[in-house]
Amino acid sequence: MENKLTSFTRKLDPKQKEIALTTEDLRVFYGPKAALEPVSLQFERYKITSLIGASGSGKSTYLRSLNRMNDTIASARVTGKILYRSVDINQPTVDVYQVRRQIGMVFQRPNPFSKSIYDNITFALKRRGVKDRQQLDEVVETTLKQASLWEQVKDDLNKSALSLSGGQQQRLCIARALALQPDILLMDEPASALDPISTANIENTMQELKQHYTIIIVTHSMQQAARVSDYTAFFHLGKLLEFDYTRHIFTRPKVQLTEDYVSGHFG
Repeated sequence: MENKLTSFTRKLDPKQKEIALTTEDLRVFYGPKAALEPVSLQFERYKITSLIGASGSGKSTYLRSLNRMNDTIASARVTGKILYRSVDINQPTVDVYQVRRQIGMVFQRPNPFSKSIYDNITFALKRRGVKDRQQLDEVVETTLKQASLWEQVKDDLNKSALSLSGGQQQRLCIARALALQPDILLMDEPASALDPISTANIENTMQELKQHYTIIIVTHSMQQAARVSDYTAFFHLGKLLEFDYTRHIFTRPKVQLTEDYVSGHFG
């Protein structure tokens, strides 16, 4: 095993694997302070990649950069490349809203609108000018089925989304993100505020979704990362220390700090 100062990142071969998203030397600054050192990563299409690390390690900062969410922070500055379909979406000339249509996001805590279940899913579509009721109905049914929520709410679509349980609200937020037909889905600790049963439902939903979407998830749960992800990236103090197949990260990591973290001997 390598010493604590080295890092290891597995390179994915684009000739053998379809790459959905790549970052090259991506850095994030808050004012003059670097919150994230250069990160170069590739994400395979239709796979789940977990980003793990202690609080303050930079994993959520990195995740938010992938669809330009850090643009909303006045002091933030992001350098380096974010390559999506051969376009560097970190360029100032790129339409941020179009980026977020293709790279959707589900946040840590469920954040449904104070509207009906139906209107939560169709809100963005209606804002874009979609008025055909049949089309909207089809989107609602399709996305709720993808989020494993349809059978529970199909008879209550006009019910307030706020009346749903926490786990149901989170799956509704997933359905809402899917309504815009993204290519990639970012999930920032989507089950951290949920009970074990709701967490299991979210994880099962993720396994179904990866048949059609590339998923990148931040999680503090080593068990969750081991259960759901194909790849895992370990961040520490703003640096990417190791990226590899999840089974390798949890059984034979190449970096000592990774071994310490996943085995619970960290800190």
